[in-house]
Amino acid sequence: MASCCTAKFRFSISSCRAARSPRPFPGSLIHSFPLFHSPFARPMKPTNLRSVSASTEVSAGAASSTPTFSWNDVVRVSQPEFNPNDSSNLRGFFDKIKACNRGAELQYEFLPFVVEDQIVGYIHKGFAENLRSFEDVFILSKDNCDGGKVMLHQSLKSADDRTRAVGEVIKCLAENELIPGIRNELFPVTSSYGAPVFFSLERAAAPYFGIKAYGVHMNGYVEKDEQKFLWLGKRSLVKSTFPGMLDHLVAGGLPHGIACGENLIKECEEEAGIPRTLSSRAISVGAVSYSDIDGHRFKRDVLFTYDLKLPESFVPNNQDGEVESFKLIPVKHVANIIKRSDFFKTNCNIIIIDFLFRHGYITPECFGYLDLLQSLKSGDCS
Repeated sequence: MASCCTAKFRFSISSCRAARSPRPFPGSLIHSFPLFHSPFARPMKPTNLRSVSASTEVSAGAASSTPTFSWNDVVRVSQPEFNPNDSSNLRGFFDKIKACNRGAELQYEFLPFVVEDQIVGYIHKGFAENLRSFEDVFILSKDNCDGGKVMLHQSLKSADDRTRAVGEVIKCLAENELIPGIRNELFPVTSSYGAPVFFSLERAAAPYFGIKAYGVHMNGYVEKDEQKFLWLGKRSLVKSTFPGMLDHLVAGGLPHGIACGENLIKECEEEAGIPRTLSSRAISVGAVSYSDIDGHRFKRDVLFTYDLKLPESFVPNNQDGEVESFKLIPVKHVANIIKRSDFFKTNCNIIIIDFLFRHGYITPECFGYLDLLQSLKSGDCS
């Protein structure tokens, strides 16, 4: 506990203890290697999706559950004959977008987090009570007009001072199990991408302070036999979030002080063993965003998207122990996996749906085309 009791701030063991509160409420073509429902969507023909979901014990929002599905289950669900009549039905895609954009009706429960007169985040009123003990760092003001806000103490004038002070509070809250899964990685706190950075915040705390969090996500694809294939990864079972679930090839959060392109090159090497000579060819193709409220957590993520065309001879090789295995799967079959199962980590669905649009797998002939396209930026994409 001594770590959160410094002379600079009036922290004490008792204030750390006072911060404790109840937890927030609640195939042959496949190669293996070791928001919103659209009003235009047609009803789906019933399929045996209950067996897909129940037998795997995975749900779209179950970040900590350990799935039991195998690559064989993935292959089975991906096959066209599993449900041959749903190729133009977008309902399954809408379901996955909706799973990343929950709780819009609960925004009134959050207070603006204001730094230098700029709203940089949103903090749940219940979680904000944990900050009252740290009066030299946080100020909770009441305003009869707007319901109040959370600010930093006026003595914290520089980004470095704010980073240190807030970091001490985060340590204390983590010791009291109010912020789990500390990553020791700092995210920039800013009003929008490219705007001034007010300070840096521990990554695990980002959703509790409702700050914008940025990331880089890349689809790695191969063209052969007049078809496109996507490389997919199955996350390690020891991952603290979404263990054992499917990912697209490369993804990572964007820490403070590193450019998107350079961060992507680093993640390519760590996650898939892609050398710089290949990863430097990745093409920036846009961004997606979503806004998700879950208890005291408010995720406001913006993900920069990239495509990388890989040679047929390349085989991914994980370097950091976070990926269990990879598979190369036809893009059309990947679309089936998304629509028919909950096998993917939730935000990976958005990245791949974006790929399907850009590569012509989702066309204007599909009912709900424009609604789905717009939903890829359901959050504040700035």
